[in-house]
Amino acid sequence: MKWEKLDFCFSIENYIRDCRYRGAAVPFAHELGDGLYRIYYTARDPENRSHIFYMDMQLFPLEVVHICPEPVIVPGELGAFDDSGTMMSWLTAVGSEYYLYYIGWNLGVTVPFRNSIGLAVSSDGKAFTKMFQGPVMDRTRFEPHFCASSCVLKEDGIFKMWYLSCTGWDTVDAAPRHKYHIKYAESQDGINWERTGRVAIDYKDSGEYAISRPCVIVKDGRYQMWYSYRGDRYRIGYAESRDGLVWERKDEEAGIDVSENGFDSEMIEYPFVFSCHGKQYMLFNGNEYGQTGFGIAVQREP
Repeated sequence: MKWEKLDFCFSIENYIRDCRYRGAAVPFAHELGDGLYRIYYTARDPENRSHIFYMDMQLFPLEVVHICPEPVIVPGELGAFDDSGTMMSWLTAVGSEYYLYYIGWNLGVTVPFRNSIGLAVSSDGKAFTKMFQGPVMDRTRFEPHFCASSCVLKEDGIFKMWYLSCTGWDTVDAAPRHKYHIKYAESQDGINWERTGRVAIDYKDSGEYAISRPCVIVKDGRYQMWYSYRGDRYRIGYAESRDGLVWERKDEEAGIDVSENGFDSEMIEYPFVFSCHGKQYMLFNGNEYGQTGFGIAVQREP
């Protein structure tokens, strides 16, 4: 496959005058109809705390038509699992409601941060309420570090989640460095999750230490996943599966890489793939983990 980047980059401070927030990380597209999409994304405040916003964007022509000026999900109360920030992960339709899975994080002392997975609910995709004050997925006796960055699909009444799981911390140049890959879990209700420790995407070598933001779609009876992976700098990877459980990495077929210059000249990560009018599109972040905003690409036939 081959992705063609379109001439577009969105960062909240470039669209809202006197904006106190910056960036647009981990974008997610929800279809509204007629080529109009609601894009949920994460921006940071002057204290570096992350908040979840949304904007509405049409593809034909490609332009922003509305930006919600205030965040829809904000950091939690002091001491809560998300008191340092909330970051967008995934939106799943459940009956007449929408479940929004998000990353809640705390600042650490011995390590820089700790992540968990929170859940918010909405009836219209605009106003969200946190379903619980605590996370729906957190570290356990079998996963003792942290979990985050989930993709949640509902198939035949079963909720299926591919999520980031931290396997430990190393010390590199006298500083702690995380290690995480992607695991799989299931649920009957989207709230209580059964985790067996099944690994979906594992490290390919000793130099790779971070695999994140899985995006899974099912096309022609085949599961396809795009994700971020890094040794030195983030790149976008790709894998395929017959059942969503056993995956074959095909990173060389991802079809997208950094640009020679611009907002994604150093790194490219956090892909989200969706279909519109028979074509596939990808939202993605660039330099500085999304602080330079997100771009969009369209898949071209080889």
